[in-house]
Amino acid sequence: MSKSSASHRRIILAGANPGLRLFDEHGKVTAYASIWMVDWSIRGSGTAVVLWFDGIVRVVSEDVDLASWLEQYFVRSFLEVQGLPWHEPAVERDLVQVSMNLADGLSAKAADIQIEMSGVLDRRLFATDNFQLADGNHSLSLVIAPVRSATVSIGGASVPGFVQVDGSPDKPGSSAFLTTAEVWQR
Repeated sequence: MSKSSASHRRIILAGANPGLRLFDEHGKVTAYASIWMVDWSIRGSGTAVVLWFDGIVRVVSEDVDLASWLEQYFVRSFLEVQGLPWHEPAVERDLVQVSMNLADGLSAKAADIQIEMSGVLDRRLFATDNFQLADGNHSLSLVIAPVRSATVSIGGASVPGFVQVDGSPDKPGSSAFLTTAEVWQR
């Protein structure tokens, strides 16, 4: 896509979408979480958590319409969920509280779900004009901060699994990451 055609796209969402995948010792995904802090979108603003664990998809937000759109429009298209048995989600109306900063990490609570991320490894800019979602090509820019560790608990019980850290010392990667200044364009 040329710069000129990318500049004619319209913003559909601005905010942040930290996420994580936890793995077992055999490299199998044990949990996936997508945390949304939407400052503005074509569907409104608010916070939401999309959690996949043990074959069940849960979507939690005070604004269930916004959260359902986030799960259907964005999360289902993410590479991180490809290959997971992704069934129609259980959508729950509940308060979602998120505290995040790029120095320390993230703490999120949604219904009986608690998510913690810490150990920021790096902060860098990511941008593409070729991010495929269900209805086609999108532009995405954000600041990403991979983290060393993350935990998920449901009803006080820890979900098994650990973060996979990879990459190089000058460009570390992780299966858990924070984002900010996230802008999606269509």
